[in-house]
Amino acid sequence: MAREPKNFDNLLGGNAKGLSDLQLKAHFTLYQGYVKKLNEIREKLGAADRSAPNYSYNEYSELKRREPVAYNGTVLHEMYFENLGNGSTAASEGAKKLIDQSFGSYDAWMADSKAILMSAHGWLVTVFDYSDGKLYNNLVRTEHDVGLFANVHVIVAVDAWEHAYFADYQTKKADYVANALSGLNWDVLNARFAQLGGHAAK
Repeated sequence: MAREPKNFDNLLGGNAKGLSDLQLKAHFTLYQGYVKKLNEIREKLGAADRSAPNYSYNEYSELKRREPVAYNGTVLHEMYFENLGNGSTAASEGAKKLIDQSFGSYDAWMADSKAILMSAHGWLVTVFDYSDGKLYNNLVRTEHDVGLFANVHVIVAVDAWEHAYFADYQTKKADYVANALSGLNWDVLNARFAQLGGHAAK
């Protein structure tokens, strides 16, 4: 069954801090392209010959290599659009507690998040590690498929590729980063923290 792109028009009209409708609509179109390619890859995988997989080249092998790019490109964009906001919400006490336990303080997490976003073309992805019950910041890079830890629950996703901000900010990436982080939709993030249940109670 084909995956349908989600609608994020609720962000238009100033509901995503520091992002114009022009910037957002262009980004929505790029995201829809990832959904389309994920569907295309999975359709082709359904019929691909698995009898001669090969590192150098084989249709099945190449489709499997590209599947994580399209999948992460789809899901990370969905999580990003969902957690964009206008700065009107606040972190829950439970979220603050886990952030403090993991990074030392909310300000330390924010500083590390900014450093991640300024480090490369890629993503800030704040994840909960089930192995030790702590949060970590991942720098997911290359083509959305490198740098994401295993055995984690994704909490925050912020896009730092040029397509996420260039129409509005040009080369002023730091201004985009500041607005994206200060405008996070904590109603959405608090719900993601709540999904952890007792796993975070350490």
